Amino acid sequence: MVDIPRHSVSASGILLDERRRVLVIQRRDNGNWEPPGGLLELDESIVHCLRREMREETGLSVAPVRLTGVYKNMRIGAVALVFRVRRLGGTLVTTDETADFAWWTEDDVRGKMREVYAARVLDALDAADPSVRAHDGVGLLAEDVPIEDPDRRQPTLD
Repeated sequence: MVDIPRHSVSASGILLDERRRVLVIQRRDNGNWEPPGGLLELDESIVHCLRREMREETGLSVAPVRLTGVYKNMRIGAVALVFRVRRLGGTLVTTDETADFAWWTEDDVRGKMREVYAARVLDALDAADPSVRAHDGVGLLAEDVPIEDPDRRQPTLD
């Protein structure tokens, strides 16, 4: 029998306001600013996870518009699916999972957000087709380079 690798999967939403600012949350558990989202449960569809996590972290009801990227953390085997979403309703609030929220410009994202999360937002703003990227939890990795390689990092997003 073949061993099937285990990966965790998450879904995150990129929501823009009328001024093309992106909704970001500050996570209560680690203080990071990032797009809202979280882990897919075993018995849950990807879209249900996206909607549930957006509601749990922001109070908003959303619908997916399109997949904008797939991101794999090569150190821990986590795969993140990122979607542009549209707002259906709800009231934006902090929750048990979020310490704060803000509407950030593209420049804010570039200057204030960790690279692995900034890439997700910037890809959603810019890319016509979904991006596929690998990272080590801190920075983006060059394609097809072993994680142990010291030259694995891609150029920064600046």
